[in-house]
Amino acid sequence: MKGLGMETLKALRDYFPTAVYTGKCLVFISEDWRVELTEHRDNDYSRSADEPPVIRIKISKRAMDGDLVCGHYEDFQLPSLGELAEQVEKYVQMAIGANLREGV
Repeated sequence: MKGLGMETLKALRDYFPTAVYTGKCLVFISEDWRVELTEHRDNDYSRSADEPPVIRIKISKRAMDGDLVCGHYEDFQLPSLGELAEQVEKYVQMAIGANLREGV
């Protein structure tokens, strides 16, 4: 992921064909769930620019009244795009019981 900068979410889009890229986040949405991936850079400028960004996964479930209720989020910071995609997929699959590649 070295040197990808803000391109990480665009690169993850290739791993997850059911995702929608909004320009600021990667979104997976279904009747029951919304999974959002956002990219965060640490504001500590003493850190190396080559360090991978933090990818935050936020999972929301649709309530009975139709509103989305934010459940929880988790931050991932892995040096390899392939490993990041694999771990994101595994995390979401365990959290909501659906595969991101097939739609949430």
